[in-house]
Amino acid sequence: MNFREIALNLHKNNVVADFHLDLAGEIYNRYLAGEREVIKNRYLANFKKGGFNIIVSSLYIDDIFLPEMALRAALDQISALMEDIESCDGEVVLVKTKEQLQNVIKEDKIGIILSFEGLEPIGRDIKLLRIFYELGVRAAGLVWSRRNYVADGCSFNPVEEGQRGGLTKFGVDVVRKMEEMSMLVDVSHLNDEGFWDVVKFTNKPFIASHSNVRSIHGKMRNLTDEQIKAIAERNGVIGINAYKTIAGFNTGEDPVKKLADHTEYMVKLVGASHVGYGFDLCGSYYDSEMKFKFEINSSDGLASHEEAVLITEELLRRGISEEEVKLIIGGNFYRIFNDVFQ
Repeated sequence: MNFREIALNLHKNNVVADFHLDLAGEIYNRYLAGEREVIKNRYLANFKKGGFNIIVSSLYIDDIFLPEMALRAALDQISALMEDIESCDGEVVLVKTKEQLQNVIKEDKIGIILSFEGLEPIGRDIKLLRIFYELGVRAAGLVWSRRNYVADGCSFNPVEEGQRGGLTKFGVDVVRKMEEMSMLVDVSHLNDEGFWDVVKFTNKPFIASHSNVRSIHGKMRNLTDEQIKAIAERNGVIGINAYKTIAGFNTGEDPVKKLADHTEYMVKLVGASHVGYGFDLCGSYYDSEMKFKFEINSSDGLASHEEAVLITEELLRRGISEEEVKLIIGGNFYRIFNDVFQ
């Protein structure tokens, strides 16, 4: 059986989504360095080769902007993303409505959906959620791996720290407001205490946009079996992360097989209806002449979105059915956003 051909056909003929890419921040930083048409020149071809219809762009704020410049940096990122989308000759759309989401699929275009990666831009002003919603933000990771007014983030590696906290009073207000507004709650980067507070204080489905299995790789950034089950019980979705230190690639190990390990584990634990792709590809974000980044980063388990089909091929080879694969490559995230959008 030609699993590669089947995988390519599945990507060509079904919804394919990546639920986490630091696209807006990269575009903004490249604009500062004088570059334009970033999506067209750096991403569009690989999006198409990978069959992607939906890309969730995070709004991630670098430490150097905190705290005073977080709001401005987020707005600047959105502005740069909008300008860059306009240069794509109608092939890329900033998706704000259910109709736009459905049209992107019908017309075989690429839809960009905005999401916070840490709510630093709103500070302690919950009213700003409405402003960002009007600009197109439809999901929010409550924290990055640091503390803000909403909650505590989990560190990538063990650190010396004091007492960790879960959701603050403001954080409880925020998640309740998000559900009222139909803005999706994202628990990636949240610590364990905060995770269980989200379970306690919310009622709707929530997601982990880019997190893996802690039983396979014991990083705090990854999810325990109990957390995976809790997301599934709420009818949420978890995006598999291709970042090397989160996936836990060993020297000489095939990254595709490792990512398939995380995916297969979740499928066996809670079923294919709760797993997707949230690759968090950061190589292009770092490997550039950007104003505020200096190190070269080889952090990704995939070279580009075109290689997503290799994971799909491996899942098929392991006996995951075509119908299950359709859900994993994009059907699940399409379903949850189709429910969220008005």
